[in-house]
Amino acid sequence: MPTAPSYDLAVVGAGIVGMACALAASRRGKRVVVIDRDARANGASIRNFGFVTVTGQARGEMWTRARRSRDVWDEVAAQAAIPVLHRGLVMSARRPEAVAVLEAFLATEMGEGCRLLLPAQIRRDHPHLAGEALLAALWSPHDLRVESREAIPRLAAWLEARYGVNFLWGAAALAVETGKVATTRGEIAAGAVAVCPGDDLFSLFPERVAAAGVTRCKLQMLRLADPGFRLSGAVMSDLGLVRYAGYAALAPAGVLAARLAAEQPEHLAKGVHLIVVQSADGSLVVGDSHHYAPTPDPFSHQQVDDLILDEFAHVFGRPSPPVLERWTGTYASASDRTVLIDAPMNGVRLVMVTTGAGASTGFAIGEEVVGDLLGEGTFS
Repeated sequence: MPTAPSYDLAVVGAGIVGMACALAASRRGKRVVVIDRDARANGASIRNFGFVTVTGQARGEMWTRARRSRDVWDEVAAQAAIPVLHRGLVMSARRPEAVAVLEAFLATEMGEGCRLLLPAQIRRDHPHLAGEALLAALWSPHDLRVESREAIPRLAAWLEARYGVNFLWGAAALAVETGKVATTRGEIAAGAVAVCPGDDLFSLFPERVAAAGVTRCKLQMLRLADPGFRLSGAVMSDLGLVRYAGYAALAPAGVLAARLAAEQPEHLAKGVHLIVVQSADGSLVVGDSHHYAPTPDPFSHQQVDDLILDEFAHVFGRPSPPVLERWTGTYASASDRTVLIDAPMNGVRLVMVTTGAGASTGFAIGEEVVGDLLGEGTFS
């Protein structure tokens, strides 16, 4: 009987968290295999903005993870031929209550390196925005943007070429035990296993996922035609200040939330907030919305797209360009945690980012998980 292939680490799932675990182990000189049921990356990691967000992440551990992940993205992008399309964030504010949130944010350690722009500065530095309608904007230099649908495949190719990571595409993981993974293409022997299932709640360790209260979040996104200008960074708006925990946990955010509830109740009901980033061809990726269910429906709804584009028009002071593409994405979500790291058995970790921040925090989480599995850190 032939001997099963043996690795130091087997990773189940080729999304950004799985890639991050593979990178962290490879940098330690370990032999790594990545197992994925699809023929190529097709989940949440390629259906997002590619916006590596530091500014606005929850204060403390989440913000620290985002800073580290941003640094790893910078390192990897240069080596893996992944273009960084733009850097920085303009968090626009068109209500006094929103300005108060930005001022409170700047008073925290998270505001280091950021600055508050007044309307004249917005018109000068970011002329594509509706300077007359905006009371202020926060400029942050800390964030970056890649094209996720291109970045994830390039990351996989680089891991294979640079570190010899073996990718087993089109192989479903059927069961995991200490030291081995049973797949539809045979058994894989490994000293440690990282199960990174993305938003798959039911295939592996479903009882652990259910006990953690994990469900799924569906979002709607659009690609708009080149508007004829170039963004100076990602753009967000007042709605994001009550959604991103780094702002929303600040005292003034409660006052802003009350005003938004009165003025934009439909946006809040559909979980709509605005992120706009730009691609190399000039087109804009715009979103998004949030609807929760263990199995969300796969359909886009025009009413939701209209709400997203309404917010776009307010921030940019012009109608949105024509829509070129529409799609839905999903990611794992939990109300009481941003990450699930569980130890279902010795030498095995179950890892899920349970908020829409996989690209923003995944590299740091991968380092933590691999350090723990390989005895170089403490699991908690």
